[in-house]
Amino acid sequence: MRKISVAVLAAAVCSSAAPVAFACSSCGCTLSSDWASQGYAAGEGLRVVFRYDYFNQDELRSGTHAVDRSSISIPTDQEVQQSTVNHNYSFALDYSPNANWGVNVLAPYFDRFHSTIAPGDTDISTSHTTSIGDVRIVGRYQGLTGAHNLGVQLGIKLPTGSYNNNFSTGPQAGTPLDRGLQPGTGTTDLIAGVYYFDDLSRDWGYFAQALVQQPLNSKDEFKPGTGLNINLGIRYMGFEKITPHVQLNGRVEGRESGQNADVDNSGATLVYLSPGVTVSVSHRLQLFGFFQVPVYQRVNGLQLEPRFTISAGVYYSL
Repeated sequence: MRKISVAVLAAAVCSSAAPVAFACSSCGCTLSSDWASQGYAAGEGLRVVFRYDYFNQDELRSGTHAVDRSSISIPTDQEVQQSTVNHNYSFALDYSPNANWGVNVLAPYFDRFHSTIAPGDTDISTSHTTSIGDVRIVGRYQGLTGAHNLGVQLGIKLPTGSYNNNFSTGPQAGTPLDRGLQPGTGTTDLIAGVYYFDDLSRDWGYFAQALVQQPLNSKDEFKPGTGLNINLGIRYMGFEKITPHVQLNGRVEGRESGQNADVDNSGATLVYLSPGVTVSVSHRLQLFGFFQVPVYQRVNGLQLEPRFTISAGVYYSL
């Protein structure tokens, strides 16, 4: 088994960094930045990953279909969201003292502009939120096989992100944003997963991963839904400096709960196709980029979803 280098996989876990876009546009994506930073590495040492994600959630959807906003008479008794433009940044440190054990610490930062028409309003209200999100600390053990290619993950998401941001303009100015739009959930979540990676041949490799995130508490009458990411990926390693990848990223999210939750408009099942490439600048430095498009979307109520996501980043091994 060759040592795994950067090969960008699936989940989010931007999800790692952030959950998928759900209820009232809680933002993120399912793409995993790279195999190594997620624990898919058999070597010792410290690794650093920086990643940027852009996506504009401007398509209003219900069930499995897009909704034409012009068909909704304003004012109405339901919220009609307009768009949520996301510039998300994440910084991760990954350390392996040996081939069996490792830990990953990931800190996200969100720059998010949101516009919507609230129930009963005729004008648009907007918000612009810039803040650190919820930090994740995930440990792993991959000593289950001699090749160190089967691993388990266990960790925690800390309530470090803010959850008290308000609308800044429009009829709703000064009132709180929906909790699903806040940079943080206010909750502590348990993270657990399992992964496997291997070579199909000399030039082809693949991985599979399942990761669940379960909130352990509620905060101010809000509790996010349980999230499950299932990710599959394949890459071609026949080129010297360039590694093409393709991923299939799936996420199932339960409904929010609590008096401050948007129960009716939360929860979804999403599947994305994510082609991408990694470029090896040197033995230590690698660049990666991905273009993610939805292939299946089923949402509860009315929710905003992106038509595509662009992800790019830098991986450095110390």
